[in-house]
Amino acid sequence: MNTKYIDLIDQTYHFPTEEFDIKEKQLHFHGIDLMKLVQEYGSPLKFTYLPKISENINRAKSWFDSAFAKADYQAKYRYCYCTKSSHFKYVLDEALKNDIHVETSSAFDINIVKSLKKSGKISKDTYVICNGFKRDLYIENIASLIDSGQKNCIPVIDNHEELPLLQQATEKKFKVGIRIASEEEPKFEFYTSRLGIGYKNINAFYKNQIEGNDQVELKMLHFFINTGIRDTAYYWNELHKCLRVYVSLKKICPTLDSLNIGGGFPIKNSLAFDFDYQYMIEEIVSQIKQVCDDAEVPVPDLFTEFGSFTVGESGGAIYKILHQKQQNDREKWSMINSSFITTLPDSWAISKRFILLPLNRWNDEYERVLLGGLTCDSDDYYNSEQNVNAIYLPKYHKDKPTYIGFFNTGAYQETIGGYGGIQHCLIPAPKHVLIDRDENGEIVTELFRDQQTSEQMLEILGY
Repeated sequence: MNTKYIDLIDQTYHFPTEEFDIKEKQLHFHGIDLMKLVQEYGSPLKFTYLPKISENINRAKSWFDSAFAKADYQAKYRYCYCTKSSHFKYVLDEALKNDIHVETSSAFDINIVKSLKKSGKISKDTYVICNGFKRDLYIENIASLIDSGQKNCIPVIDNHEELPLLQQATEKKFKVGIRIASEEEPKFEFYTSRLGIGYKNINAFYKNQIEGNDQVELKMLHFFINTGIRDTAYYWNELHKCLRVYVSLKKICPTLDSLNIGGGFPIKNSLAFDFDYQYMIEEIVSQIKQVCDDAEVPVPDLFTEFGSFTVGESGGAIYKILHQKQQNDREKWSMINSSFITTLPDSWAISKRFILLPLNRWNDEYERVLLGGLTCDSDDYYNSEQNVNAIYLPKYHKDKPTYIGFFNTGAYQETIGGYGGIQHCLIPAPKHVLIDRDENGEIVTELFRDQQTSEQMLEILGY
């Protein structure tokens, strides 16, 4: 009878995968011995495997190159990193090794851009796509970037008031984009995105505020829908509505030459994850070309703003099972040495699921459990996997501690959780380790930040 945890995984998934393997009964992630990492740094522990960032960037570039060649698409592709996914310097440093551009969301993003420019990571030719609703400081910072000679800084206009404000803030000529307020999926809570200008108002906005305006040049139309890039009737319908706006606008605006299709590439949230990236990109490129050819307008340069896809699969979190509580006949609670609310806030706030696997004890018998965090909050738990309605882990044994890992957690979790600040129930932020490979391909690690201390918390609280 197959009762070991490794038997369960073998029966349920195609395993090992390109990321995960078992060596000496312990889990390895991209060749990293995770138990060795725990032995060196302890737990709870966050880590970032930096080479995965460059790998995903270059995967996407190759998919677009292939799609362009297949469709004879005569234009350029530019990969932008969506900085709000993770603002950390080590992320930007790694991403910018790959000849990419950046997309910003708020005022302080521009300060990061200036710092990267000062250090030579960004040049005056780098595209800086400025999205989001723009308050005074964001406007000022964009203007200062334009004034500094960042010729490809493109503020994407979100509403009718932003362009006059930008013109007041700089005397230089500058380029802009316009964001389309896409219609949301029917099951969504509202009908139209709060971001951007409505489909029917785009041409009128161009005629009223940009046409004949010697200071402003329209270069880009920006399109993004909340559910991301999916092979659904809804996505293709919204894309075609956007393309109708593009060709209509292109016919009256010769300087328009770029289409930004935003972000939204999914990342692996289960060992059973299946998404045909190449097919989706080929279909998008093919449909854009067909619509433009039919309208007899040149195809646009394509921009993407992949955030989670860039950084998400580089991150992980490791916890130790501290104790198990049998609360009734059916429910066993395995308690971790941290909190889901504070360290994986998406699992609590939007019920997001990540890949969850034990690091050790793969040859032990397994059991069904619920996972609980340390806070005194009834919502601090994790109770199922993405593709099954339960969690199975090696049976709890107080003398043989189990370590578990959550994988592909690299996007948003630190910033949404309020990195470096006060956490729920004063649970400290865990230490964070950076993992890289040296010139010989060997794994090297570095402590980025130690676990938060009580003194740091008390200082923030004013004690």
